[in-house]
Amino acid sequence: MNVQPIQFDWSPQFSIFAKESFLSSVSDVYGWLGGFSESGELKCVLPYTLIRKGIFLLARFRVETIVLALDFSISEEKDFLNGVVRYLRSRGADAIIPATTNTLFRTYPEDAVPAPYGSYVIDLLQSEDTLWKNIDRITRQNIKSAMKSGVIIREARPNDVEIAYRLIKETFRRSRLPFMDQSAFMKMLSGLGEYGRLLIADHEGVVQSACVLAYSDYCAYAIYAGNLVNQRDGSNKLLYWDAMRRFKELGTRCYDFVGARIDPERGSKQEALSLFKKRFGAVLKQGFMWKCSLRPFKYQLYEIAARLRSGGDIVDIEKHKMKGIIPPSS
Repeated sequence: MNVQPIQFDWSPQFSIFAKESFLSSVSDVYGWLGGFSESGELKCVLPYTLIRKGIFLLARFRVETIVLALDFSISEEKDFLNGVVRYLRSRGADAIIPATTNTLFRTYPEDAVPAPYGSYVIDLLQSEDTLWKNIDRITRQNIKSAMKSGVIIREARPNDVEIAYRLIKETFRRSRLPFMDQSAFMKMLSGLGEYGRLLIADHEGVVQSACVLAYSDYCAYAIYAGNLVNQRDGSNKLLYWDAMRRFKELGTRCYDFVGARIDPERGSKQEALSLFKKRFGAVLKQGFMWKCSLRPFKYQLYEIAARLRSGGDIVDIEKHKMKGIIPPSS
């Protein structure tokens, strides 16, 4: 595969995370790499961002390889990703860090450190009646209970945005996870533009739950969510059901809950999150997360800093699950 920087003519048939307005909202340096066959056919595209953190220049992907050719094989994608690594090294990047959790690659380059990862996805091309019946009984009861108690789902008003931000940040804090500052949050929402939704679950004027959703015809992603500690029962479940219905009406093809561990430990919070998503009738889609050293000395320094800061990244946590997995090759 011949890998070259290109200009990408985005349309709603592609993931919103490949759109220039979004990429520019999360990084000052971004672009798209095209994979060309020997005959010159553009077979795939991969958007990338470059992020400066102190002495480190880090590459990060916001969506997986966008396949344009029907006959694009996994082995071709691996060859393409090898070329992507070479290109980003030539741009002076020190490392490719794990992608955002909406991103599932089919394969990974030769020198990468991979980890299996997944996401729970719902096919919105099914009828609304089928979507409802696919939700498990208890979850349906919770949704009905929230509706009967007066919980309403609406799009956020200007004065709701700061409340929603605080709710999401506090939810991340309870899970001991970092979250972006408010200015970055506002910039990201602005970058999504008409393809972003901030939905609120409201009960008697009090925000119970909030969710940021990014979408196009390709897929709707529930990217960030937060809940009151003692939210009205079923508020967040009603929000997700309402979101599914809204995006179905808009013609979006699927709904992605964004991110799931493979075979999470029994009784863990990760297992509880997976079961929560699965009970909406979502199907586990599996793929890979990966990271890659581009400049060994800087990469090792960054790895040490990441372990000291947060105990390591998602690849560090999940890479042991690669044991027994046969690398994809066809």
